[in-house]
Amino acid sequence: MMEEQKKSITRFLPKRLQNPFNRLILFITIVGPGLITANVDNDAGGIATYSQAGAKYGLKVLWLYIPLAFMLIVVQEMSNRMGVITGKGLSDLIREKFGVRWTFYLMIGLLITNFGNIIAEFAGIAAASELWGIPRWVSVPIGAILVWFLAVKGDYKTVERVFLIAVFFYVSYIIAGIQIQPDWKEVANATIKPHFEPDSMYLLMLVGLIGTTIAPWMQFYQQASVAEKNISSNLYKYSRLDTIIGCIVVMVVAGFITILCAYTLHPHGIVVETAGDAARSLEPFAGKFASDLFAFGLLNASLFAASILPLSTSYTICEAFGWESGVDKKWEEAKQFYSIYTGLIFFGALIVLIPNIPLIPIMLISQQVNGIVLPFVLIPMLILVNDEKIMGKWKNSIVANWIAGFLVILVSLLSIASLIFV
Repeated sequence: MMEEQKKSITRFLPKRLQNPFNRLILFITIVGPGLITANVDNDAGGIATYSQAGAKYGLKVLWLYIPLAFMLIVVQEMSNRMGVITGKGLSDLIREKFGVRWTFYLMIGLLITNFGNIIAEFAGIAAASELWGIPRWVSVPIGAILVWFLAVKGDYKTVERVFLIAVFFYVSYIIAGIQIQPDWKEVANATIKPHFEPDSMYLLMLVGLIGTTIAPWMQFYQQASVAEKNISSNLYKYSRLDTIIGCIVVMVVAGFITILCAYTLHPHGIVVETAGDAARSLEPFAGKFASDLFAFGLLNASLFAASILPLSTSYTICEAFGWESGVDKKWEEAKQFYSIYTGLIFFGALIVLIPNIPLIPIMLISQQVNGIVLPFVLIPMLILVNDEKIMGKWKNSIVANWIAGFLVILVSLLSIASLIFV
């Protein structure tokens, strides 16, 4: 991206950065894309998966969360770096490098899996509100209107501030986890000591944890939001820090969700299928306070993701086909962008309101498509981030390539394996 497009941030450089306070202010100015993208991953589907893991296997899956945080950092850092250096979204780069046909089929896959996830978010809104006696025909339309109004009527800065506030409320899971007073020595031991079981269901759970932590939409959204924020290359280290912190925070929250269910539901053999099931089941064993905190976290996460996922999908598709996009644009300037965003929210909410609709199979299918799409996103990413014409001196180092290449192959194989085991 041309340097003149980045005046809003580069005016802080370079001399003022000698002052630590100014560096902190600058970081606060840049923070957003990494923290927001990573934490949206703890959506209704993610919360359900982490809850299932704790309820079924206790602390036996907790060792995976540190490697997962590392894997997530590697993948998101590449996406973030490409956004800063090129000023373009990932789908835009994929179209330029691999052509329209590849891009078209990739967009179809992303649209299907993202729409399934959007349905899951509105199902999460319904489940959380029903725990407090509010029927879904009230909560879901109100939630849909709120998330639609935020993007359509707000500018980028307003939308990002709201999203950052939503990230803060994930602390409810940490509070709930601390409130049950787990054995921290046991937790620490389970976190650093790998555990394997010769059981296909245990393997499937590990695959599910990886699949729900690294999702295709994340790379597209983070790169698009970084590009829209106009972060210059000389400020990349701050943007990178934003990404790293976001990935660590999301795994800490995931860990507390698992710990909470491991100490309350697992000893009693309680099986959960959705995040709503987990919140409902907690009260007899952890008390109403913990149950309400879990439900509040679910509502916040679902509203948060119900805003981000349609935005991510709209950004991705519009970039892929060269249409105007961005919440700073007016409706008349980006009709396709806002039309896609509105359609995803409207139909996602509508499906959840259909009586007796089988939501769990819909969510399962979306995760299966997610597994199919992920390798087709990660492999082009690795090719693009190593293209010297695109990245210049910012391309991957040899060491980074070995690490990233190994992780891309591992994540791709595990994603494909999940299709075989499910």
